[in-house]
Amino acid sequence: MPELDVIIAGRNEEFLQKTIDNVLENTEGDTNIICILDGYWPNPPLPDNPRVTIVHHTVSIGQRAAVNEGARLSRAKFIMKLDAHCAVDKGFDVKLINACKRRNWTLIPVMYNLHAFDWKCLKCGKQYYQADRPELCCGVDEFEKVIVWQRRRKRKTSCWRFDKDMHFQYWREHPEAKGNLIETMCHIGACWFIHREQYWKQDGLDEKTGSWGQVGFETSCKAWLSGGKVLTCKDTWFGHMFRVGKNKAFSFPYKISGNDQERARQYSRDFWRGNKWSKQKYPLRYLVEHFWPVEGWTQEDLDKLSDKI
Repeated sequence: MPELDVIIAGRNEEFLQKTIDNVLENTEGDTNIICILDGYWPNPPLPDNPRVTIVHHTVSIGQRAAVNEGARLSRAKFIMKLDAHCAVDKGFDVKLINACKRRNWTLIPVMYNLHAFDWKCLKCGKQYYQADRPELCCGVDEFEKVIVWQRRRKRKTSCWRFDKDMHFQYWREHPEAKGNLIETMCHIGACWFIHREQYWKQDGLDEKTGSWGQVGFETSCKAWLSGGKVLTCKDTWFGHMFRVGKNKAFSFPYKISGNDQERARQYSRDFWRGNKWSKQKYPLRYLVEHFWPVEGWTQEDLDKLSDKI
């Protein structure tokens, strides 16, 4: 059995193979990958690798269900969920394993924006930062995609929060944060690390929320409100590619309904404001007060939260 399984759920992901290769290149421990192909086959196909388990679904089951499936297949001590367009630090696996001293901790590597690729003009060689394909350069429409795959060192995030409407937000480090493990109220949902058994003690991902969205908020609430913690591990990092294009060429790789996203947020608001999780030891108010004052919250907003479960 491996020490760690990295679960990557992908659907129409252009950089899935690059992400898998990067993980394999940077592991230093007994680490494998479980890849869930959610409703598609990559082209070209993923090559066989004894350290990579591939599961294919002809019809998409959704990101939450896919991550849960990966966790059920795993027999490792730890699991790490990773988006299919990410880079990781050298030895990230050993660093996270060594840092995870408590079973009920959820660890998040420091996040950098990932510079995945450029568009290069075939005539003059000028390169354009990743986004939509440029329309013209040198009067011609001739470009190639050049892989860069480097973290942007000046685009670094170590803490996150959520506002009164349960919307994920970026944040600053707590003024009292010290050392290489610092508390964070929430996380982005692109990468997190946890004991596998603890993942199931926290009921995995709630598929009633919807197929996508609110993952960082959900897993943070489950950790904090059951008596655990969410901690950023500053010993290691991951890079995440953000889609910044306005056109379909560099937008989300599959259709996401705005109504579905809003339903997920409404489900989260009702569920966690109502303290409806059977395994929570503390109400949602406890988490907000733990990080108080919190941007996006007023005292009136806080007072609306119950102090009982």
